[in-house]
Amino acid sequence: MLLLRPVTRSRSFAQRVLGRSIHNLKLRDAPVDIHPEVEEALAHNKPVVSLETALVTNGLPYPQSLEVPLSQEQIVRSTGAIPATIGLVGGRVKIGLEKHELERLADPSGKPVKISRRDIAAAIATGRDGVTTLIFSALAGIKVFATGGMGGVHKGGENSFDISADLQEIARCPVALVSSGVKSILDIKRTLEYLETLGVPVIPYNETRDFPAFFSPESGFKVPWSTSDPAIAAKILDTHLRLGLNNGIMFPVPIPEKYRGAGQTIQNYIDQAVQESEQNGMASSGSDVTPWLLNRVRELDGGLSLESNIALLENNALVGGQIAVHYQRLQGSSSSTTYQPSVSQTAGKSSSIFQDVTSTPTASQSVAKPQPAKVVVVGCAAIDVISTGKTDVNPALALHSTIPGKVALSLGGVARNIAEAATRVSSSAYPGLSPLLVAPVGKDFFGHILAEQTARLGMRNDGFVTVEDRTAVCNMVLDGQGGLIGGVADMDITNEFSFDAILPQLQAHTPEYVCFDGNLKADTLKQLVNYCHQHKIKSLFEPTSVYKTSRILPSIAARINEETTEAPISHFTPNLLELQEVFEQVKSEEYDLMARDWWWKFIDNLSLGTSFRMDLDQLARRPVDDEEPSKGKLGFLTEQGVAQMAVNLLPFFQHIWVKCGAQGVLVFMHIPPEKAALTGFASQRTNMVKRCIVAHGMKKDIVVVKHFPALKVDTVENVTGAGDSFVGTLVAGIASDNKRVYDLEGLDSLVNTAQQAAALTLQSHEAVSPLLSDLKRS
Repeated sequence: MLLLRPVTRSRSFAQRVLGRSIHNLKLRDAPVDIHPEVEEALAHNKPVVSLETALVTNGLPYPQSLEVPLSQEQIVRSTGAIPATIGLVGGRVKIGLEKHELERLADPSGKPVKISRRDIAAAIATGRDGVTTLIFSALAGIKVFATGGMGGVHKGGENSFDISADLQEIARCPVALVSSGVKSILDIKRTLEYLETLGVPVIPYNETRDFPAFFSPESGFKVPWSTSDPAIAAKILDTHLRLGLNNGIMFPVPIPEKYRGAGQTIQNYIDQAVQESEQNGMASSGSDVTPWLLNRVRELDGGLSLESNIALLENNALVGGQIAVHYQRLQGSSSSTTYQPSVSQTAGKSSSIFQDVTSTPTASQSVAKPQPAKVVVVGCAAIDVISTGKTDVNPALALHSTIPGKVALSLGGVARNIAEAATRVSSSAYPGLSPLLVAPVGKDFFGHILAEQTARLGMRNDGFVTVEDRTAVCNMVLDGQGGLIGGVADMDITNEFSFDAILPQLQAHTPEYVCFDGNLKADTLKQLVNYCHQHKIKSLFEPTSVYKTSRILPSIAARINEETTEAPISHFTPNLLELQEVFEQVKSEEYDLMARDWWWKFIDNLSLGTSFRMDLDQLARRPVDDEEPSKGKLGFLTEQGVAQMAVNLLPFFQHIWVKCGAQGVLVFMHIPPEKAALTGFASQRTNMVKRCIVAHGMKKDIVVVKHFPALKVDTVENVTGAGDSFVGTLVAGIASDNKRVYDLEGLDSLVNTAQQAAALTLQSHEAVSPLLSDLKRS
């Protein structure tokens, strides 16, 4: 039996606060339900933005009251942050609403109540539905809250004392409130004075220090500070919280430029509505006055204010997401407490030991189940030790002695690099994937470094599996010019990584895509491929090197028979040498897979005749790059048999993505008859301008061949991780929407985005460029 003892690591400031917040709610058995995606994001220090639901009943009419909150969530996701729309459903506080719960609150026939601090206990005790503002964001430990307009001092408030509870709330809750200022029906001057009395920082999101007036970018009042940079706003928030200042910060955001022209017109209608409320007595009706005024303004302006209101709500969600992402980056490590064995494990058994939690668990406290991973990457995670001699030292001296130089430690391993790339782009270009790296680590010093540094990069490390072996380490000695003098690669741990150690992670996450590298032994690969087929999981094989490419062939041989209707491997990502190697091995006496009747039948069904060969010849005459004729032509496509090899491998690999270095990327894919009619290629034909061949077989099969020129890179700093960055970004893109592969425009987007990721890494000193976190879909 494996006993675990908690080993507390250095945690980020934000994560310590978040951990206490969630832990305290659970410890008190509070009637609060935190959505699994939100809880996983908080546990792993991912950016989260809370969104209000008060707009559902008071701010917008139906159906906009449902459409806009859903739109806000998507906008927050587009920034790389996780949205957490907050409301009360059936007497339970929901930190993160499901769509059906939001529909329930927005239903015009329902009667959710607007809840402030005074109403919470009574509304929960009576099982009510309700809409809330920022208080529960603070209770959950979410530090950025996006809304429309905040409450304030009502006009005439100096006599009526009608002052919104929002002002006291922001004075109590350490949260960044991103809004469009205060509602335009209020007394802005007295509201600012009241906020100053409460000590609440008001920092407009502009360069002019003008406090916005909701529908207008200027109210006529200025404040001492402002910024239009989300990074500066995040730093202000971080500093404020680190100082222990327990009130909130207000970041009022001006309405987008397009809608500013209508501001004065809308303000005239607001003034009229306020005057009417004073005449008919509604102004003294307490909480009913705000919804009455908003409805009356919409009646007067014919919907003009509604359009502007939606625009500012969506813009505030965007700004809130950007601030949250920058705030998260200031927090450092995403790991909090890890576990390691306190006694030896039973020989042959393994267990995941690096599991992130938000606080040290006790006997009465359970650890939240991590978010299921849509993409699982299996293979090698390693520590790279690079020793580089000084340029003025004779490298021959290193053979029998030490030489002066520098030693650098970094994370490496093909699967790890792929997982990092997928993780980074899932916070930008392809949100919502939560990629998981499943790799073996030893119970040694390097294992602890690997787990901790992986978490510091914002990656999940709950897929690491500890085994009785040494953590993978590659130690290289380079001369002053970067040439390899020698080194030692200790990779036995990955080669011996068994399928039995991987299986629990696959069962826990039920991924849609499993990507594995060629560092795994053939038997493990065979069982992985078999599992993927049994559970209808798409597979991607990254061969890693020419030497390891053929390790996948026993898996393929075991899967094909006369009843096989699809390729054993969904995606294959070789370079040109690896493509040639696997082609030669498939034909070899050891495997001889092309001699099988099944293979001949498959190839015959493709019906690739004279027209296809003519198209290939025409494509081969195209320049590698239209803008750089000096790179030559694509003659290697036919002269070196690249196209022939790839097409002959399509029965084994449905999609082949060939990394050709400076010559770009070649894509070969087979679309079977049962799927062909559902794809964009069903109606498309060969297009040489787009370097794309589309061949339609007699039995409705489709074969696609497409070339993508390489992107221009001015300075190359590192070549080791570019291919892995390409693969990680590619699998993330496919997993986010696999239909993209089967449409010319979608295919262009997938490959161009992956090429951008590779180009960024080529220009970085890191194995995977950190700039992938900001990469946008092409």
